[in-house]
Amino acid sequence: MAKKLSRGVAVVGVGMSKFGVFPEKTSRDLFVEAFQELRQSVQKGFDPKDIEAFYMGNFTSDCFENQAHLAPIMASWVGISPVESTRIEDACASGGVALRQGVLAIASGEVDVVLVGGLEKMTDLPGAKVTDALALAADSLFEIPAGFTFPGFYAAMATAYLDQYKADPDALLRVGIKNHKNGGLNEKAQFNQSIKDVMISKQRKAAQKGLPIPEWADEMAFLKDPKANPMIAWPLRLFDCSPVSDGAAAVLLVSEEMAAKFTDEPIFVVGSGQASDGALAERASLSEIPAAAKASRRAYEMAGLTPDDIDFAEVHDCFTIAEIMATEDLGFFPRGEGWKAAMQGQTAHDGSHPINTSGGLKSKGHPVGASGVGQVVEVWKQMHGLAGERQLCGNLRHALTHNVGGTGQTCVVHIFEKRN
Repeated sequence: MAKKLSRGVAVVGVGMSKFGVFPEKTSRDLFVEAFQELRQSVQKGFDPKDIEAFYMGNFTSDCFENQAHLAPIMASWVGISPVESTRIEDACASGGVALRQGVLAIASGEVDVVLVGGLEKMTDLPGAKVTDALALAADSLFEIPAGFTFPGFYAAMATAYLDQYKADPDALLRVGIKNHKNGGLNEKAQFNQSIKDVMISKQRKAAQKGLPIPEWADEMAFLKDPKANPMIAWPLRLFDCSPVSDGAAAVLLVSEEMAAKFTDEPIFVVGSGQASDGALAERASLSEIPAAAKASRRAYEMAGLTPDDIDFAEVHDCFTIAEIMATEDLGFFPRGEGWKAAMQGQTAHDGSHPINTSGGLKSKGHPVGASGVGQVVEVWKQMHGLAGERQLCGNLRHALTHNVGGTGQTCVVHIFEKRN
């Protein structure tokens, strides 16, 4: 059984830069933007000097920006030095693990106020160098020499899943359509367009250039067109893959007894779980991520909740197959049923299990160190009724975030609760 937190932990403010491609900005610019928005979100205000610890999720600024030792630099730029500052690296789960470390630091009683940040500036490198940097999250002794890249890893997982469960590959496209529709309603999303919007835009551009105007019956026809949506690694096409992104996010955590000093509407962290695994080739099955299932079980046990209690979730959809597997790993659907749920619209905004209302990594963007923290921003907005056109209906009491590093070597899950 997972132990309960020794002390309650609350989220009292969040902030996020826009995710996207920003050649004119540095990572410092992006994190300052996120921190400034966080300050504005704290209902009763706060003095940054009250922050006692800072955990920064970042995968590899060493490669992307030729800059290591990032946490104290960011602490200085947002004016909280000489607070203790620690960079957390766990591949694409860096942000979620930084959040967990912040939660545990407060629960331990060592500190009362913690800043958690996530940051990655990826787009200054050419594509081949980005591929090399991301490959650092894989097994460099066995997997990379065999020629695998991350689209290849997840294509292998998708192939195994489709074969094992006799799943329809169209389910992958349905995930992309859903997440782009949600991202089209998110002003911070890198791809702030639905698939239909993208389709219409391409038709207009062809007309402006005097070229033949492509005709597609609907979004599915567009996504099946190899010219519009080329194959990257079967069965994954371009629109099955999350983009290379720049972005930052920040969350302010405080002890439960102090929350009222910051806001009348805190969001409480009631469950946290983390687990690890070996490289993909070491696993008995490629159609699931065992560490995600283990991490979620620990989080559910800590919170005293079940998957049925979760009103909505932000999951790690680095590729569309990853979202389908996540919905099963997290217990929302039985094994082999996640693809059917995607096809039936159960994970849509108005479905029984809304997934990735922000647009997910697929549409919102995936600046890898920031993704796990950015998920909490969506939880905050939804639970406070601040999500605009993508706002979910009803009384949202429990939410979940799921952040994955590599092919599932690191997984971290958090559960949030709103009490008023």
